[in-house]
Amino acid sequence: MRYTTLGTSGTIVSTQCLGTMTFGAEADEESSGSILEAFVEAGGTFLDTADVYSKGVSEEIIGRWLRSHPEDAAQMVVATKGRFPMGEGRNDVGLSRRHLREALDASLTRLGVEHIDLYHMHAWDAVTPLEETLRFLDDAVAAGKIGYYGFSNYLGYQVTKAVHTAREHGWTPPVTLQPQYNLLVRDIEHEVVPACLDGGLGLLPWSPLAGGWLTGKYQRNTTPTGASRLGEDPDRGMEAYGPRNSNERTWAVIDAVAEVAKVQGVTSAAVALAWVAAQPAVTSVILGARTVEQLTDNLAAADLDLTADQLSHLSKVSAPRMDDYPYGAAGIAQRHRAIG
Repeated sequence: MRYTTLGTSGTIVSTQCLGTMTFGAEADEESSGSILEAFVEAGGTFLDTADVYSKGVSEEIIGRWLRSHPEDAAQMVVATKGRFPMGEGRNDVGLSRRHLREALDASLTRLGVEHIDLYHMHAWDAVTPLEETLRFLDDAVAAGKIGYYGFSNYLGYQVTKAVHTAREHGWTPPVTLQPQYNLLVRDIEHEVVPACLDGGLGLLPWSPLAGGWLTGKYQRNTTPTGASRLGEDPDRGMEAYGPRNSNERTWAVIDAVAEVAKVQGVTSAAVALAWVAAQPAVTSVILGARTVEQLTDNLAAADLDLTADQLSHLSKVSAPRMDDYPYGAAGIAQRHRAIG
């Protein structure tokens, strides 16, 4: 395992983060505990959860595990999220001061802690003024309830607006962003990645294997069968199969990943994870797992270094479309000028 700072903060985290969306759903408490122990044994120190994962059960499982493993808990950096509904009331959702106060306190209770290292806003809230959300988060830091905060699923302009609003008011700035990012989903490179680089936010990519597509298990025109990370139902998580199957870029990327994996003597998953980890602004890659075996396979990417040629080849094959204005050649020409 390797380690780095959490964004521009001084807190050290493992460059692989254990995502726990399956805890309490696809993975029962015993299986979740085994996954946690395997992660710690591999050197992992960074956990990610959310209040809506299994309606709070994921946080409860993590809380019980932390209390029963005090030495490991002392080294663990724990992140959770708030924003989505945990109740039926009109104020049981969003990024208002009212909802976040209740959501944060509930997460602290389920985790059995007085302090959460990293608190993410799970998505943008168009109803609540940004200043209200940021002031609450600054107050939560001052009160010792959270150490840092970040965002998930924000657009580039939303990241930039939040960074500069916090700076303008002298409030605690955000340190991280959780976006979907992988060799098949790279559109965040247009605006989101530059915004994070400009604002000093570390990226924590989720779905780095594109829902299993980059593991090599899918075949052209053949609907997969059997269990997946999302459970025993082979149809669950297959919403993207049709569009991806019909896209030639999908299979070019999968073939390129398999070729690099063969040369490196590792799995396709390890190659895909190593590519994501090597991208600008990436702090830690979030791994999801339903079993210890799935996690162990993915942990192999922690120490994998792809060559410059391999990284370049994968980036070229998977390049997102940038033909149209303002990202194509004409748009680029407008933003640059020669000196001399």
